[in-house]
Amino acid sequence: MEQEEAAHEGPLAQFTIKRLIDLPDIFGVDADFTNAALFMLISVVAITWFMMAATRGGNLVPGRLQSLAEAAYGLIASALRDNVGPEGKQYFPFIFSLFMFILFANFIGLIPVPGSFTVTSHIIVTFALAFFIFLAVTVIGLWRHKLHFFSLFLPHGVPIYLAPLLVPIEIIGYLTRPISLSVRLAANMLAGHTMLEVFAGFVIALGIFGFAPFLFVVAIYGLEVIVAFLQAYVFAVLTCLYLSDAINLHKH
Repeated sequence: MEQEEAAHEGPLAQFTIKRLIDLPDIFGVDADFTNAALFMLISVVAITWFMMAATRGGNLVPGRLQSLAEAAYGLIASALRDNVGPEGKQYFPFIFSLFMFILFANFIGLIPVPGSFTVTSHIIVTFALAFFIFLAVTVIGLWRHKLHFFSLFLPHGVPIYLAPLLVPIEIIGYLTRPISLSVRLAANMLAGHTMLEVFAGFVIALGIFGFAPFLFVVAIYGLEVIVAFLQAYVFAVLTCLYLSDAINLHKH
């Protein structure tokens, strides 16, 4: 893997994928353990610990962790109910897991420690998630509606003579969903972290005169925390909307 070579100093160095453990290739595919894999594993472990700690005891008067877990649960349950309807309940575990993974990966990448890495800033990670969602939603739609699923590409109430124009547009829009879903998340995380790195460099370079840039860095960091949450939520809501298309077709 060429990406693990020494990165040039600069704001984009933080996104360099580095090999941590050499592993044998699997069917010709590089299977080395990298910093990206490490931080994905850290995210999963952190989520597991958080949910176990939050649900231990199940107090009638919730503590901080339980309140946060219940808020996350309610947020995703509401998104599924509002966008998919009653039939969306069975998909709650997947949507909730997806939301929590992206949320924790975003937040962990914001921890200002040496070697910190944001996996959601890499398009290969976000595209893998988005493409899996695209395949799953398509399979669900075909399984539930068979060939009637393709009526999704002809908006309800549109005159049939407009079909040759609108159907190709709808198909292109449907096929580009994984791209738009993945690029939105990766681009936001990449841009925010790059801006933080640039202004942090100004603070160091200016020394005692770097107070103003430092305040700006604090403001950007606060904004990035909000963006990290919003992007995880938007990703989950868009997944709900795509799932609604597969389940309800034009009924919604």
